[in-house]
Amino acid sequence: MAKINPYIHFNGNAEEAFTFYKSVFGGEFAMVMRFKDLDIPGSIAHENEANKIMHIALPIGKNDILMGSDTPEALGVHNLNETRSKISITAESKEEADKLYNGLSVGGQIEMPIADSPWGSYFGMFRDKYGIEWMVDFDPRYNG
Repeated sequence: MAKINPYIHFNGNAEEAFTFYKSVFGGEFAMVMRFKDLDIPGSIAHENEANKIMHIALPIGKNDILMGSDTPEALGVHNLNETRSKISITAESKEEADKLYNGLSVGGQIEMPIADSPWGSYFGMFRDKYGIEWMVDFDPRYNG
């Protein structure tokens, strides 16, 4: 069966964001590659972006990987307030949901506080301090 792993882009602060995500999820980076690590003729990354992240991967849980990169300046700047995709996390317990929600939302904007939802799960939504949107869910019907 196919797997889906989120890949998120940043305006030059991917390393900072992923260090923050690692502090919440734990684990170690599976890969950290900088633009300077690749010798690609005609690369659109400028010399001042040599230390920026070309690819970073953080395994989460047993089967998932959160990946990302900095976008080279030549491709323009992301308008973080217009990014309406969300990363959805399914927690294994209410305690894990609280830990992830409270950790990732530090410095961000709460859209829906984590609480029991009308549809029966424990759910919350927010935009983190890097502009990435998250949904955290624990459903006792499937994980109880």
